[in-house]
Amino acid sequence: MAIRHAILGLLHYRPMHGYKIKAQIEQNFGHVWSINYGQIYPNLKSLLDEGLISMTEENRVGMRGPSRKLYSITDKGRKAFSRWIMEPPDKNMTLRDPFLMKFVFFGFGDRRRAVEMIDDQIRLYTEQLTSRKEKFKKLKNLEIHVRLISEMGIELNEAFLAWLKRAREEIVRDAVNASNEVDHE
Repeated sequence: MAIRHAILGLLHYRPMHGYKIKAQIEQNFGHVWSINYGQIYPNLKSLLDEGLISMTEENRVGMRGPSRKLYSITDKGRKAFSRWIMEPPDKNMTLRDPFLMKFVFFGFGDRRRAVEMIDDQIRLYTEQLTSRKEKFKKLKNLEIHVRLISEMGIELNEAFLAWLKRAREEIVRDAVNASNEVDHE
Protein backbone atom coordinates (compact mmCIF):
# COMPACT_ATOMS: atom_id res chain seq x y z
CA MET A 1 0.00 0.00 0.00
CA ALA A 2 1.39 3.35 -0.96
CA ILE A 3 1.04 6.11 1.58
CA ARG A 4 -0.45 8.32 -1.10
CA HIS A 5 -3.39 5.95 -1.45
CA ALA A 6 -3.96 5.85 2.31
CA ILE A 7 -4.01 9.66 2.29
CA LEU A 8 -6.47 9.78 -0.60
CA GLY A 9 -8.66 7.17 1.10
CA LEU A 10 -8.75 9.07 4.39
CA LEU A 11 -9.56 12.33 2.63
CA HIS A 12 -12.70 10.66 1.26
CA TYR A 13 -14.09 10.87 4.80
CA ARG A 14 -13.29 14.53 5.44
CA PRO A 15 -10.60 17.18 4.93
CA MET A 16 -7.68 16.77 7.34
CA HIS A 17 -4.38 18.28 8.44
CA GLY A 18 -1.16 16.32 7.94
CA TYR A 19 -0.80 15.40 11.61
CA LYS A 20 -4.43 14.20 11.68
CA ILE A 21 -3.80 11.99 8.64
CA LYS A 22 -0.85 10.34 10.40
CA ALA A 23 -2.86 9.94 13.61
CA GLN A 24 -5.74 8.32 11.70
CA ILE A 25 -3.42 5.86 9.96
CA GLU A 26 -1.79 4.91 13.27
CA GLN A 27 -5.08 4.75 15.16
CA ASN A 28 -7.16 2.84 12.65
CA PHE A 29 -4.65 0.94 10.53
CA GLY A 30 -1.57 0.63 12.76
CA HIS A 31 -1.87 -3.14 12.74
CA VAL A 32 -1.59 -3.24 8.93
CA TRP A 33 0.52 -0.19 8.09
CA SER A 34 2.90 2.18 9.83
CA ILE A 35 4.40 5.46 8.71
CA ASN A 36 6.34 8.39 10.08
CA TYR A 37 5.79 12.12 9.73
CA GLY A 38 8.70 12.31 7.29
CA GLN A 39 6.61 10.34 4.80
CA ILE A 40 3.39 12.34 5.15
CA TYR A 41 4.40 15.79 4.00
CA PRO A 42 6.40 14.82 0.88
CA ASN A 43 3.41 12.71 -0.20
CA LEU A 44 0.99 15.55 0.49
CA LYS A 45 3.17 17.88 -1.62
CA SER A 46 3.31 15.35 -4.45
CA LEU A 47 -0.47 14.79 -4.35
CA LEU A 48 -0.98 18.55 -4.31
CA ASP A 49 1.40 19.05 -7.26
CA GLU A 50 -0.47 16.36 -9.21
CA GLY A 51 -3.83 18.01 -8.50
CA LEU A 52 -5.13 14.98 -6.59
CA ILE A 53 -5.70 17.02 -3.44
CA SER A 54 -6.23 20.69 -2.67
CA MET A 55 -5.02 22.69 0.29
CA THR A 56 -6.44 25.64 2.17
CA GLU A 57 -4.72 27.47 4.97
CA GLU A 58 -6.66 27.94 8.17
CA ASN A 59 -6.05 31.25 9.82
CA ARG A 60 -5.41 30.62 13.50
CA VAL A 61 -6.55 33.93 14.95
CA GLY A 62 -5.28 34.40 18.47
CA MET A 63 -3.10 31.27 18.31
CA ARG A 64 0.65 31.04 18.03
CA GLY A 65 2.47 29.30 15.25
CA PRO A 66 1.95 29.16 11.53
CA SER A 67 -1.41 28.71 9.87
CA ARG A 68 -2.53 25.10 9.50
CA LYS A 69 -2.95 23.47 6.14
CA LEU A 70 -6.18 21.58 5.55
CA TYR A 71 -6.10 19.03 2.73
CA SER A 72 -9.10 17.83 0.69
CA ILE A 73 -9.40 15.30 -2.11
CA THR A 74 -10.22 16.63 -5.59
CA ASP A 75 -12.33 14.98 -8.30
CA LYS A 76 -9.08 14.02 -10.04
CA GLY A 77 -7.91 12.45 -6.77
CA ARG A 78 -11.15 10.50 -6.41
CA LYS A 79 -10.74 9.11 -9.93
CA ALA A 80 -7.09 8.15 -9.31
CA PHE A 81 -8.06 6.51 -6.03
CA SER A 82 -10.91 4.59 -7.73
CA ARG A 83 -8.48 3.23 -10.33
CA TRP A 84 -6.01 2.16 -7.62
CA ILE A 85 -8.62 0.47 -5.45
CA MET A 86 -9.79 -1.69 -8.37
CA GLU A 87 -6.26 -2.94 -9.17
CA PRO A 88 -5.38 -6.38 -7.78
CA PRO A 89 -3.38 -6.07 -4.54
CA ASP A 90 0.08 -7.44 -3.97
CA LYS A 91 -0.39 -11.12 -3.11
CA ASN A 92 2.22 -11.26 -0.34
CA MET A 93 1.33 -10.97 3.32
CA THR A 94 4.06 -8.88 4.85
CA LEU A 95 4.56 -8.46 8.57
CA ARG A 96 7.07 -5.82 9.58
CA ASP A 97 7.74 -5.62 13.27
CA PRO A 98 11.17 -4.62 14.65
CA PHE A 99 10.54 -6.71 17.77
CA LEU A 100 9.97 -9.86 15.71
CA MET A 101 13.21 -9.23 13.81
CA LYS A 102 15.07 -9.11 17.14
CA PHE A 103 13.13 -12.12 18.42
CA VAL A 104 14.56 -14.29 15.64
CA PHE A 105 18.05 -13.60 16.99
CA PHE A 106 17.39 -13.77 20.76
CA GLY A 107 19.23 -17.09 20.85
CA PHE A 108 22.49 -15.19 20.36
CA GLY A 109 21.90 -12.85 23.28
CA ASP A 110 21.26 -12.87 27.00
CA ARG A 111 18.26 -15.13 27.75
CA ARG A 112 17.13 -13.09 30.74
CA ARG A 113 17.14 -9.90 28.70
CA ALA A 114 15.20 -11.66 25.94
CA VAL A 115 12.49 -12.65 28.44
CA GLU A 116 12.40 -9.06 29.76
CA MET A 117 11.90 -7.79 26.21
CA ILE A 118 9.13 -10.34 25.64
CA ASP A 119 7.49 -9.19 28.89
CA ASP A 120 7.73 -5.58 27.69
CA GLN A 121 6.13 -6.57 24.40
CA ILE A 122 3.34 -8.44 26.20
CA ARG A 123 2.62 -5.28 28.22
CA LEU A 124 2.65 -3.16 25.06
CA TYR A 125 0.37 -5.52 23.11
CA THR A 126 -1.97 -5.73 26.12
CA GLU A 127 -2.21 -1.92 26.21
CA GLN A 128 -2.77 -1.82 22.44
CA LEU A 129 -5.49 -4.45 22.70
CA THR A 130 -7.30 -2.45 25.37
CA SER A 131 -7.02 0.68 23.21
CA ARG A 132 -8.22 -1.13 20.07
CA LYS A 133 -11.23 -2.54 21.92
CA GLU A 134 -12.14 0.92 23.23
CA LYS A 135 -11.83 2.42 19.74
CA PHE A 136 -13.86 -0.43 18.31
CA LYS A 137 -16.79 0.48 20.53
CA LYS A 138 -16.82 3.84 18.71
CA LEU A 139 -16.23 2.35 15.24
CA LYS A 140 -18.57 -0.62 15.24
CA ASN A 141 -21.45 1.47 13.86
CA LEU A 142 -19.36 2.90 11.04
CA GLU A 143 -18.93 1.69 7.49
CA ILE A 144 -18.64 -2.10 7.26
CA HIS A 145 -15.08 -2.18 5.85
CA VAL A 146 -13.73 0.07 8.62
CA ARG A 147 -15.48 -2.08 11.22
CA LEU A 148 -14.09 -5.29 9.74
CA ILE A 149 -10.51 -4.01 9.56
CA SER A 150 -10.85 -2.87 13.17
CA GLU A 151 -12.02 -6.38 14.14
CA MET A 152 -9.02 -7.83 12.33
CA GLY A 153 -6.72 -5.56 14.35
CA ILE A 154 -8.23 -6.85 17.58
CA GLU A 155 -7.96 -10.48 16.47
CA LEU A 156 -4.35 -10.05 15.31
CA ASN A 157 -3.50 -8.34 18.58
CA GLU A 158 -5.06 -11.24 20.53
CA ALA A 159 -3.18 -13.77 18.38
CA PHE A 160 0.15 -11.97 18.93
CA LEU A 161 -0.46 -11.89 22.68
CA ALA A 162 -1.31 -15.59 22.82
CA TRP A 163 1.76 -16.44 20.74
CA LEU A 164 4.05 -14.24 22.86
CA LYS A 165 2.81 -15.80 26.10
CA ARG A 166 3.35 -19.30 24.70
CA ALA A 167 6.78 -18.34 23.33
CA ARG A 168 7.77 -16.88 26.70
CA GLU A 169 6.79 -20.10 28.48
CA GLU A 170 8.81 -22.23 26.05
CA ILE A 171 11.87 -19.97 26.27
CA VAL A 172 11.79 -19.97 30.08
CA ARG A 173 11.31 -23.77 30.12
CA ASP A 174 14.22 -24.16 27.67
CA ALA A 175 16.45 -21.96 29.86
CA VAL A 176 15.58 -24.00 32.95
CA ASN A 177 16.31 -27.26 31.10
CA ALA A 178 19.63 -25.89 29.81
CA SER A 179 20.54 -24.79 33.34
CA ASN A 180 19.68 -28.25 34.74
CA GLU A 181 21.82 -29.95 32.10
CA VAL A 182 24.80 -27.77 33.08
CA ASP A 183 24.24 -28.57 36.79
CA HIS A 184 24.27 -32.33 36.09
CA GLU A 185 27.52 -32.27 34.18
